[in-house]
Amino acid sequence: KADNSFAESINSRIKTVKVRARGFRNKQRFRNAIYFHLGGLELYPAGTAR
Repeated sequence: KADNSFAESINSRIKTVKVRARGFRNKQRFRNAIYFHLGGLELYPAGTAR
C-alpha cells in the first residue's frame, strides 16, 4: 500500500514558490529558488533567537 503523498506535497510547495515569484529569468534561477525554499537549511547564526 504505497502512495505518492510525499511527492504531491513537494510538488505543491514548488508550485507555491513559482506563484510567489511570478516568473523567473531562466531555469537555473527557478531551480535555485526551489533549493533555497525547500532545502531546510538553518539560516540563522548559532545562538540567536528567532
